[in-house]
Amino acid sequence: MNKTPAQDGAGFAYSRADFEELVDYALGHARRLGATDAGAEASEGCGLSVSVRKGEMETVERNRDKSLGITVYVGSQRGNASTSDFSRPAIERTVQAAYDIARFTAQDPVAGLPDADDVAPLEAQPDLDLFHPWDVTSEQAAELALRCERAAFDTDARITNSEGAGVSAQQSHFFSAHSHGFRGGYASSRHSISVAPIAGKGDEMQRDAWYSSMRSAAELAAPEAVGRYAAERALARLRSRKIKTRECPVLFESPLAAGLLGGYVQATSGGSLYRKSTFLLDSLGKQVFADHIDVEEDPFVRRGKGSAPFDEEGVRTRARKVVDAGRVEGYFLSSYSARKLGMKTTGNAGGSHNLTLRSRRTQPGDDLPEMLRKLGTGLFVIELMGQGVNYVTGDYSRGASGFWVENGEIAYPVQEITIAGNLRDMLMGIEAVGADVYNYGAKSVGSILINRMKVAGS
Repeated sequence: MNKTPAQDGAGFAYSRADFEELVDYALGHARRLGATDAGAEASEGCGLSVSVRKGEMETVERNRDKSLGITVYVGSQRGNASTSDFSRPAIERTVQAAYDIARFTAQDPVAGLPDADDVAPLEAQPDLDLFHPWDVTSEQAAELALRCERAAFDTDARITNSEGAGVSAQQSHFFSAHSHGFRGGYASSRHSISVAPIAGKGDEMQRDAWYSSMRSAAELAAPEAVGRYAAERALARLRSRKIKTRECPVLFESPLAAGLLGGYVQATSGGSLYRKSTFLLDSLGKQVFADHIDVEEDPFVRRGKGSAPFDEEGVRTRARKVVDAGRVEGYFLSSYSARKLGMKTTGNAGGSHNLTLRSRRTQPGDDLPEMLRKLGTGLFVIELMGQGVNYVTGDYSRGASGFWVENGEIAYPVQEITIAGNLRDMLMGIEAVGADVYNYGAKSVGSILINRMKVAGS
């Protein structure tokens, strides 16, 4: 298990032992009130965020928060409440509030804690190396942000402005327990550096951005590298034009391809399934992706952004193949949604864990230039706008910008266009996945080539 955070110089005010005592007291009070079952979680987070713009400091923010949440069950009735006051009288009032809510809430026959057999035992909770506190001062963070922004300006004289650069250092820890035998918790950290430069002047201005985010500050990209790459992206978009409406192949840059994978997760998550609000209803065992596509989930990646030894309910997580040769092998279910569907929880209360989408056709040399060659003549998308996805029907329509590609080479940048299709057709129409893998939170995927979409322009 992770070491006690308060002993690691992370700036926490509470130790794990403190949290265990608070949680046990809350659970004990729930029992005394007559609760059938109860769960509680104590957590604390702290961090520093610094932003600069055009060489000057803009903001310095320090955050510190704490919370104790309690969920109480009276039979199949559920109530929950939370407090930031850790005194015993405040905890008692919070537990009483949750208990009172439960007593007057409608019965829900599938409500309840996860089954004891699904709970992750303490000895089966590996240390996933998620906690790397960064003892950075506001002055040091500002200097890193200034170096990042300065590198963007120094890339080219056409970088004329900036929306700013920022550095963030965040860390937190928690302990959770419930009356079906679960006890567990751990500390985690997330640090980042980002910049958003603007190229051009007057009516001919383009903005882009880039960032680096890691569990350990030692693994962040150099601020100069982040600044230069963001500047190059903005410069490449200068002299953008519209294109005529047409149908053509579309290549999604890898960060955007992660969004397509996220759309699939939403469509096969328990809430969408039991509400029947998804175009992938009853898709288990059916072909949903092209037959060369696999999707795997691995909660145990060391330092992974989506790693967790258990989900938000204390259910053990497990590595599994979610999609095999294009066929759906599993959904993303919590205990509640699984019961609603007459199935078993998949350990996904709170979301997915380190998903990777791969193509069996991908070769090591399938970098972005090779993916552009595979695209041939079509649209390479690097930015999407709006939320035009209907998960009930699968209809997909987003504002976009990127580059028009001819004979495998970028011809010119394009903007003010809309791409449209249906997610069902898009997933089945994946022709290739690049080796240019990008990690976006809990998802890793290379650029994705879709065989055909509608592009609306002039």
